[in-house]
Amino acid sequence: MPASLPARHPAPHETIRHRARLLTQLVRRDTAQRYRGSLLGMCWSFLTPLLMLAVYTFVFSVVFRARWNTGGPQDDPVSFALILFCGLIVHSLLAECLTRAPGIIIMHGNYVKKVVFPIEILPLLPLGSALFHFTVSFLVLLAAQLALIGQIHATVLLLPLVLTPLVILAAGICWALAALGVYLRDIGQLSGLLATVLLFLSPVFYPAEALPEHFRPLLYANPLTLIIENARAVILWGKPPAWSGLVAYAVFAVSCAFAGYFCFAKTRRGFADVL
Repeated sequence: MPASLPARHPAPHETIRHRARLLTQLVRRDTAQRYRGSLLGMCWSFLTPLLMLAVYTFVFSVVFRARWNTGGPQDDPVSFALILFCGLIVHSLLAECLTRAPGIIIMHGNYVKKVVFPIEILPLLPLGSALFHFTVSFLVLLAAQLALIGQIHATVLLLPLVLTPLVILAAGICWALAALGVYLRDIGQLSGLLATVLLFLSPVFYPAEALPEHFRPLLYANPLTLIIENARAVILWGKPPAWSGLVAYAVFAVSCAFAGYFCFAKTRRGFADVL
């Protein structure tokens, strides 16, 4: 009898491609399920940020006549709404990860018991969904900027480089929270509260310069602050990002991503027993 052939193991790039394709399919299904049964379906993903921006523009430019108080060209009521919306969509990117990651393994418990399923991609579902909604909101922001301000800066092409460190950090957070959420269900409540705290401790509703100097270190300890300020710089003000700060942030984010994945890998063996 001929000798049996050794089992062929897929090459690393094939494994990565397969898991990326699987993750994309899961994100599409997760996004579609969110709007399933509604009359307008996926149109809500465009209508929601559009309505939010319309409300912000009316409230802050007509009712409050709010200004950013920096003395720059962006210091007018209409621009305030765009500045606010820009900060909010960056916050929403991380907030969706914080609020959904702790329960993502529990929600997909049927996959955990499948030996061949790569469950390490499940915590990335909230991140993929958050990126989809960020992209839609970003397109709405660009359309509003073109309509209200009359121009879109070329520096907007640098936005992916600005967001990449935050996305890497969010991946690490998702892995860690997904693992902890299986064993400690209170994590979901705490992470939701943290998302709200980060909203008010980020320069979303106010510029960093509005805080007294002795409070600013607390503001810049927030992982959203640097990303929000650089996103506004490249989208709204046509300025290059702070490269040195982003490089340091990226090093920190990669470290957190490895730590989060390590936490997930060490605890995943007990998921099936708990679920």
